[in-house]
Amino acid sequence: MARSLRAHLLRLLLPPIAALLAVGAVVAYYPSMEPATEAYNLALVDIGIALGSHVRVVDSGYAFDLPPAVEQVLRTDRYDTIYYRILSPGGVDIAGEPELPQPEGAGPYDALFKGQKVHVVSVSSPCGPATCTVLVAETTVKRSRLTREIMLSSLLPQLLLAVATLVIVWFGVKRGLGPLESLSEEIKQRSPRDLRPIDASAAPEETRPLLVALNGLLEQVAQASRNQQRFLANAAHQLRTPLAGLQAHTELALAQPLPGAVRAQLDQVHQATIRTARLANQLLALARAEPGARGDPSSVNLKSVVEAEADAWVHQALARDVDLGFELEAAPVLGDAFLLREALANLVHNAIEYSNRGGHVTVRTGARNNHAFVEVEDDGPGIPSAERARVLERFYRVPGTSGTGSGLGLAIVREIAAGHGAGIELSEGAGARGCRVAITFPHG
Repeated sequence: MARSLRAHLLRLLLPPIAALLAVGAVVAYYPSMEPATEAYNLALVDIGIALGSHVRVVDSGYAFDLPPAVEQVLRTDRYDTIYYRILSPGGVDIAGEPELPQPEGAGPYDALFKGQKVHVVSVSSPCGPATCTVLVAETTVKRSRLTREIMLSSLLPQLLLAVATLVIVWFGVKRGLGPLESLSEEIKQRSPRDLRPIDASAAPEETRPLLVALNGLLEQVAQASRNQQRFLANAAHQLRTPLAGLQAHTELALAQPLPGAVRAQLDQVHQATIRTARLANQLLALARAEPGARGDPSSVNLKSVVEAEADAWVHQALARDVDLGFELEAAPVLGDAFLLREALANLVHNAIEYSNRGGHVTVRTGARNNHAFVEVEDDGPGIPSAERARVLERFYRVPGTSGTGSGLGLAIVREIAAGHGAGIELSEGAGARGCRVAITFPHG
């Protein structure tokens, strides 16, 4: 399963950061709650002391005198209800709510009273020579409200901090992985034949071992490609001379009076020799079209290239009974004249080879929108749209195609066009008939 380095780094960084933020929120919450709770408890203690001051000793025991106005003030609260219970030193109720639960231990405590949760404090108050107990209880509305407010006041900054941290970590990881993304984009934009080493001078130190290994691999692939180019070029070159001699001898033999059967066999040898010689020339052109074998570019006018080869092409067309026409305008480009001539020769040869007898082939050069172009159009059977991408592959021929081609012509054209930064387009010819192959060169 493919793993994302960015997601992996975020999984490593975010959980510890989230845990630290949660601990920070808890640490901020409890210290804030304690002083507030203590303040409420002290307020209840003050009320208990005030209530205890109104207990006096009488002959029958103890009496509690609390003016109604004072009791109203003590019980008045915006949020909570206050209850109290006063017990004599012997534990007998003197005043207040007798149902209020007594404490089971020292210190404030929580209890359930009249169906409500209350917080109770116990205060010892002097009753003559003895001590009375004053229980003061308060509902917990204020305390719950305070708890929520403190929680929100502590959690909201932590939440904002968490969001800010997430954004910072996200962009930090994204920026940290920027060199890898740039490297990925650089490799994506390269053609399969571009095996130049990648510049590691501006790369981070951590990525340099990767780049060194990648450059080493590219060098090995480039060396293998150069070896292949040399093999193709040497093999094609070695084949050309004996094939040319064989072709010349078969032509001389065919010029002599021969029996019909012998002439037929010799003619087949002659045609096979021509096809093999053309294949050798195409292999040589393919080897020269590879990036490592190209020469320095120079200024070339496509119109002049076509004019220089027109005579040979016309003879090919006459032999096939094809009408070859030219519509030529100046089309200056920067490139390799030999390769451009080879690309045009392959286009014209294909158009003549696959045209019907009596067909028409037109070669055009010129400029559109300041881009030089050359195109060859015929009115033959054409190439199905589903096959137009595949016919540019090496040794691929459309199933059922007649002729004696090897499937290298358009592959050579594609390699030469790519080497010149040009685009190649296959479409239908005029009247939705035949095929038009156009090569458009970059501006300038």
